[in-house]
Amino acid sequence: MEKKAKIALEDGTVFEGISFGYPGEKTGEIIFNTGMTGYPEVLTDPSYKGQIVTMTYPLIGNYGVNDEDFESAKIQVEGFVVKENSRLASNWRSQKRLDEYLKKYKIIGIEGVDTRALTKHIRLQGAMKVCISTEDLDDRSLIKKAKNSPGLIGRDLVREVACKGSYAWNREGKHKVVVIDCGVKYNILRELVVRGCQVKVVPAKTTAQEILALKPDGVLLSNGPGDPAPLTYVVDTVKKLIDQSPITHASSAMPRRQVAEEETGRRRGDNHQLPIFGICLGHQILGMAFGGKTYKLKFGHHGLNHPVKELRSGKIMITVQNHGFCVDIDSLKDPDVEITHLNLNDNTLEGMRHKKLPIFSVQFHPEAAPGPNDAKYLFGQFIQMMNKFKI
Repeated sequence: MEKKAKIALEDGTVFEGISFGYPGEKTGEIIFNTGMTGYPEVLTDPSYKGQIVTMTYPLIGNYGVNDEDFESAKIQVEGFVVKENSRLASNWRSQKRLDEYLKKYKIIGIEGVDTRALTKHIRLQGAMKVCISTEDLDDRSLIKKAKNSPGLIGRDLVREVACKGSYAWNREGKHKVVVIDCGVKYNILRELVVRGCQVKVVPAKTTAQEILALKPDGVLLSNGPGDPAPLTYVVDTVKKLIDQSPITHASSAMPRRQVAEEETGRRRGDNHQLPIFGICLGHQILGMAFGGKTYKLKFGHHGLNHPVKELRSGKIMITVQNHGFCVDIDSLKDPDVEITHLNLNDNTLEGMRHKKLPIFSVQFHPEAAPGPNDAKYLFGQFIQMMNKFKI
């Protein structure tokens, strides 16, 4: 028997649908994703923590769900909204239907919604707080719950998705990469392994001293959910990584004069620099470490088809994106920080690099899961930096 469900936005707009997946009630920020495929990756991307995702493509679930396509250990979204949930999962790799997976992880799904109207509303009014429910169907009550929900601004969601302890994703490889986990997608780790990297994942709370003690050849700042503003502890770590030599941690037994000479040598620009690569939230954290500020986008960039221009070459890439906040270009006052990429839809910042240090970042997702492969070359650039500055 079909069970009714409702979606109530904080501005008083209400949409009706039918429950699938796990029944219940949830609040979050409602956004839309423009991907025609890739719903298993969307569901399990930690960057969606705190959000209720509406898929703009009308038919979702038609190829089922496969654990191998997951981007984390579990479903991360707060809720899932579709026009039509396919009852038939037709793919040889499929393990279960979409609704079965939502039930397994206790995630509310709502179908039968006019997702086109909902998406247009979000585009006009902006992403906003929402309450979805299969239990409370009173409009006034749901709208009040939406208004009273915490939202994303000023909230540290990284604490909820980052690993609690360090672990080795891969123990063999030419380059030792430390990944600061703010909600890392598995495919970022896979792309590093494919390129011959040892990968050590550490919690977002890990200090610069602890990271340097691992003697990395490079550091990757991962993607993650929500507002970057409260992540001052990660920004502080990144500032110290930029300023410190990766060899000073091992030189406690050296005479002070020799340690000072090592540090001075690094600051002269020799091969003691530590390459740093930031992706999505990692890009925003790096922007803050460079003295920049972030702001909330009206409805964010979520999908597989966002055009980005690389300024140096003029090349246009079709990129995967998932972010609701952005680094303010005008706030980057450091003359050594160069803008490298721009979003062609709204001219927002999509990439930057340091002119003197081996440090760069992009707002989009070069690991391309799901989505196009246009930006995978950036992992190659990171490898080249590690080759150049390897001690």
